[in-house]
Amino acid sequence: MGVKEAVGKQLAPRIAGLAPGLTTAFVREALARAIHGIGPLPPAAHAAEKQLREQRGDIERAIHEVIENHVRLAGAQGFVTNLGGLVTAAVTIPANITGLALIQCRMIAGIAHLRGYDLDDPRVRNAILVTLLGEEIVGDLVKAKEVPAPPMALATAPAHDAGIDQVISAAVATNLITKIAGKRLATTVGRRIPLVGGVVGMGADGFATWKVGRYADRELLPRARR
Repeated sequence: MGVKEAVGKQLAPRIAGLAPGLTTAFVREALARAIHGIGPLPPAAHAAEKQLREQRGDIERAIHEVIENHVRLAGAQGFVTNLGGLVTAAVTIPANITGLALIQCRMIAGIAHLRGYDLDDPRVRNAILVTLLGEEIVGDLVKAKEVPAPPMALATAPAHDAGIDQVISAAVATNLITKIAGKRLATTVGRRIPLVGGVVGMGADGFATWKVGRYADRELLPRARR
């Protein structure tokens, strides 16, 4: 287990204290807003279809553009913070953390839509949330039997098991707590070195989003589009 995952496990029991309002219900609400649109961002499927039209029906090129567009959004710190603020206004959660999660969820949802998945299907929504965790963390959680399966298997399961919804939401909440702790450490360092904090944050958020996008691209294999 890596340092990040270890920190996440240690912080998980302290979720209420570190970020009041960061609950499994909040995770589901954030996912719904990412899919259906929030603030200046239209619904994930609409944005994906626009890219498909611009790429003249080439699904793989459209997916590439979806990833690139969201990487750019993730690098725009002011935009990310304002976007997160639309969801976190009533709770104490760093807006940049929530904004980044929203952008990444929207990106994954767009890829899933282009690959033929129904974004209203609860199995697909679970797959999107698990993909958000990243390939390395997913592998560790599946191996430890803390998450039942990787994203593709969740999205194509024979039936929806409502019992795993809470498990997956809790795993995502724990991961966000880990990011909050990391951001606080980076902010402390950044204050000591002028301009460094913002530049590192932009690069890190963009790279993290690219990695998640590439994982979604590999993991969510094509299905017949409706």
